[in-house]
Amino acid sequence: MTREARPRRGRLRRGERMVVMAHRLLTHPYQLFPLSTFMELLGAAKSTISEDLGFLRQAFDRFHLGRVETLAGAAGGVRYLPQVTREQIRSLAEDLCRRLRDPVRVLPGGFLHTTDLISHPQVAAAVGQAFATLLVQTRPDVVLTMEVKGIPLALETARAFNVPLVTIRRGGRVTEGPAVTVNYVSGSSRLVGQMTLPLRAIHPGQRAIFIDDFLRGGGTARGVQDLMKEFRAELAGIGVLIETAVPKEKLADGYTSLIVYEGTSGGEVLVSPSRFV
Repeated sequence: MTREARPRRGRLRRGERMVVMAHRLLTHPYQLFPLSTFMELLGAAKSTISEDLGFLRQAFDRFHLGRVETLAGAAGGVRYLPQVTREQIRSLAEDLCRRLRDPVRVLPGGFLHTTDLISHPQVAAAVGQAFATLLVQTRPDVVLTMEVKGIPLALETARAFNVPLVTIRRGGRVTEGPAVTVNYVSGSSRLVGQMTLPLRAIHPGQRAIFIDDFLRGGGTARGVQDLMKEFRAELAGIGVLIETAVPKEKLADGYTSLIVYEGTSGGEVLVSPSRFV
């Protein structure tokens, strides 16, 4: 915050200090802030800031808003982890299933129309936090997605982890410089496609997670695994909004889904929360 933006008049009340700290933590998830950051920003003593953070942590825990974590020691500080409860994830999946059961959403080829849902900021943000909770152990350096429909979900997941988003393309762009291209076989159509990623997008040794909106045969996810091998990077996890029940055996394993789509029966769309939630 600039010098001009800092408070100039009088001492701040506790409520005011907590609002400022909460905003800073919420907009910078996983970033560790030394207590001195808030001491200088708010003009308060270390003991006062520590006490405020204690109240803030209790409020976040009580209303299930994520975790405010304090780390002790010279290199310690405070950070916000945007993790939600299993009950919240289950409730999200059930609400999305309710919306997806509209028969008009069924598209040719057995797909579902989901663009209006995943493009809604509130839905995308909730799904991103769900993936950040379910894939918390992956500790990614970057979030990957395929163009185009998975971008809103992947962006919100990247925001929750506070890491960059990298979009894999089905064709190269001259403005992105040298790139790596791999062939992959679609698990649903069995057609051969290509995916391309600029050389500068991923560094060797980085950990990545792949976020997508739909998984049927797993061919795209398997292609991403092969692509990461070319970069000597690790694909630490896969998150998809919807997986199909058929085929049961996917070309990629180690994925996490929120919803299972079993097709239609008598005009009814059969969707339910997945085993992961």
